[in-house]
Amino acid sequence: MAVLTLLRFPDERLRKVATPVEKVDDEIHTLIDDMIETMYAQRGIGLAAPQVNVSKRIIVIDVSENRDQPLALINPIIVSTEDELMDMMDGCLSIPDSFAPTERYRFLKVKAWDRNGNDIELEASDLFAGCIQHEIDHLDGKLFIDHLSPLKRQRIEKKQKKLSKLNDSQIA
Repeated sequence: MAVLTLLRFPDERLRKVATPVEKVDDEIHTLIDDMIETMYAQRGIGLAAPQVNVSKRIIVIDVSENRDQPLALINPIIVSTEDELMDMMDGCLSIPDSFAPTERYRFLKVKAWDRNGNDIELEASDLFAGCIQHEIDHLDGKLFIDHLSPLKRQRIEKKQKKLSKLNDSQIA
């Protein structure tokens, strides 16, 4: 397993819509394992393949208290939601050190393939539901800042561009 390099905002590759996985093979298994290791190394609760520059519809999530229940969803699709919304404090490994309340559905049902290519359907609520929505947004080329007011989004974008320039100057 390997820790993969994360794309950081404002990298335009984060805005690309990911392509469906056609078949689950050893390459997909390795990618999933590497994504899980990367998520844990970065202290995240979710990660989408586009964040590690792989344009495939794969997400990994672990919202368990002990961080020992990773879940991989391949080609996930939200099939239903309930009307109840929640504000969750959202952040993103690709937008470091920036957080904002984001409105998400509190309950949802999702269909996907598991890591072995088997059809699964699961129900999610609260943080788990919010995390699934956040990661599926990544597959669609969306970031959590797209859910914010223009002013809040501009503040975070400005901060991230400043951080990006600072990091670039330290590398040079």
